[in-house]
Order: sequence, then C-alpha cells, then structure tokens
Amino acid sequence: MSYSDQKKGMLIAFTGIMFITPDALLIRLADLNSWDLIFYRGFIPFLIVLLGLLIFYKEKLFREIIKNGWHGFFYACTFTLTNIVFIISIERTKAANTLIMVALAPMLSAIISFFFLKEKQDMKTWVAITITTLAVFYIFYDALDAGDFIGNLFGLICALGLAIGANIIRSAKKISLVPSAMLGKLMVSIIAIMILVISPEFVIEQLKLQRSDVWIVPLMCIMCVAIPFVLVTLAPRYISAAEVNLFFLLETILGPLWVWLVIHEQPSIETITGGMVIIATISIHSILSLKKS
Repeated sequence: MSYSDQKKGMLIAFTGIMFITPDALLIRLADLNSWDLIFYRGFIPFLIVLLGLLIFYKEKLFREIIKNGWHGFFYACTFTLTNIVFIISIERTKAANTLIMVALAPMLSAIISFFFLKEKQDMKTWVAITITTLAVFYIFYDALDAGDFIGNLFGLICALGLAIGANIIRSAKKISLVPSAMLGKLMVSIIAIMILVISPEFVIEQLKLQRSDVWIVPLMCIMCVAIPFVLVTLAPRYISAAEVNLFFLLETILGPLWVWLVIHEQPSIETITGGMVIIATISIHSILSLKKS
C-alpha cells in the first residue's frame, strides 16, 4: 500500500507525540534536579540514536552528518536551545505560562513558513491553529500569572525554536536531519554537564541514579525523548511545520491524563473540556487533510 506525503507525515507526527505524552508523568516520578535531568535527557537519547544510525548508515554516518550542511548545523543549534530553555522556563515561571507560550508554536510555524518558505497554509489549518490556541488559553487561564519575565521569555523562545526547527526540516525535505538532531542531544548533555561542574556544590555522586530512577530515567529518555525526536524530525519532510506542531498540543491534554491514571492527580474540568476541543479540532483537521490528499 502506498501512502501520500500527507498520510505519512500525519502518521509519523501523531506516533511521535503519542510517545511523548507520558513524559510529564515520568518527570514527576523521577527524583532528579533539573540539570541532572537535562543531562540524562541529552546523553541517553544521543547514545540510543547513535547506535541506531550506526546500524543504519554504518561507516557512512559521518558522511551523512556532513551532508546535512548548514541545515543540519542550524537545526542542531535550534534543537539544543529548545530542549534547554523549556526546562528553564518551567523552573522560572508557572508551568501554565510555559505551556501557553509553547502552544503558540503552530501559529509561529505558519508565519515563518509563509515568509521564508513561501508556503501558504489553507483556511482549515488557520482555523485549527486559532481554535487549539484558544483552547490552551482556556485550560490554563486560571493558572496564568505574570510570573517571572525570564521564565515567560524562555517559554516564548521554546515555541519559536520549535517553529524554526520544523521549518528548517521542511526546507530540507530531501535529506534526513536525524543525524543533526542526534548531535543536538549531545550538545544538550555537554552544556548540562558543564553547568553542573561549575556549580560549587556539585559532586559526581549526584549523577548516580537512585534505585527508583534506574528504570524510570532510561524509560523516559528512550520512549519519551529518543523515539519521538526521531519521528518529529522526520514528519516535517511530508507535512507543513504548522501541522506538525499542531500535534504537539495533544500532549497538553494527554499528559495530564497519564498523571491522573497513575498518580491519581485529577485534571480540572477546564483541562478536560479544552482537551476535548483540541482533540476534536485536530481530528477534524486531519480527516479533512486526508480527504484532500
């Protein structure tokens, strides 16, 4: 059975985001501070994807990295920045503020692709972006606060990074930027370990995983980080950057659902209502896109 680009892209993006949805739960279960967590979320996925790429490309891997060219360089830098500023934003402001900022990614993606790739979004995509963004604001309205300016700014930078990264992939549809994303994860781990080492209270023992984290952290880094970042790096080769980032909003509702099922932390009525709107909107948008393709 042959699949159109629209079908391939939507299936890849949806699968990638579904792997991400338990991320918030596993972060809550892990007993690590932020920079320790950033280190592991960079280093373990780097090793896993490196192994996979060595099996796939064998001795040609280095050539593939070079082939990524300036697209690969800028994507690796954007990918690194996005991974780090998300955690810092969560630290410096309310999680609601960060998630609302990140929800702007689809709209930013559409604007960037219009100006730089001359790629016009159709009306149904703009309608879906508007509805889902408003739904995210509705979910977190009561928790929204002025918060810390730096935290809010970093949340906005994260959204902008997601939008730019997806558009970089879109502009290089003929090549796979997964090798560059792998290098981005390596850069994340290097920056994290440098920050930890210069900290006056740092001791190497703090990187040692506790007994409860021995399975939680690797599971998180493989299932919620390594696999999704490969899939999300591939998806914009087939569908627009804005459409890929629309799927990210599924985590806004499905993430709290995992937490509720395992930790019994019940989501608010706003989360349930807004989440149903997000799921319905993305479903309708996907069905209409598939019919058109």
